[in-house]
Amino acid sequence: VAGDEVNHVADSFWTWRELMYRFARHITPEQMESIAAQLFAECLRHGYTAVCEFHYLQRDAAGAPDRGGQVLATAKALLAHPDFSLKNPNRARSVIFSYCNANPGGFHRADGAGYAFWADRVLELDAINPQVAARLARSLDRWSKLAEPYRSAARQEIERVAARPALSNDVREVVTRALAD
Repeated sequence: VAGDEVNHVADSFWTWRELMYRFARHITPEQMESIAAQLFAECLRHGYTAVCEFHYLQRDAAGAPDRGGQVLATAKALLAHPDFSLKNPNRARSVIFSYCNANPGGFHRADGAGYAFWADRVLELDAINPQVAARLARSLDRWSKLAEPYRSAARQEIERVAARPALSNDVREVVTRALAD
């Protein structure tokens, strides 16, 4: 932000974070998304697979979660990015786990689309890396505590995963235990 001075002696993660938040208050959500997407791609290109601090920015300017329903669309777009690979567990965690575990406003949608995204990714990951898929499957292991319509939508997607004949033992154990609760 114009006028901010840098004090290299006092610089730390926390001073950088405060400066980032001051800057973020002066730009639109669309500008922030563009900057974050460009930075994410640049970080991936250089081997950084998770930028946790930016998960705070999955809210709109008023602080509402899910930015008007757009976080899921953004997660899907990141999966299609040429620098993203589901075969890289850290990259999978940086997008998929962040959406399913660190963004309840985006994941627990009344239309169930977040749960369908979860099921698709669990099944896709299970064919590549069953251990990572099983960790992702745990995102819904407390589904029975959800209120309606979330509970029914979550159960439906867990059942869809459990119905897969070629499911790994790792994932089958997680979803079978979840459905038994």
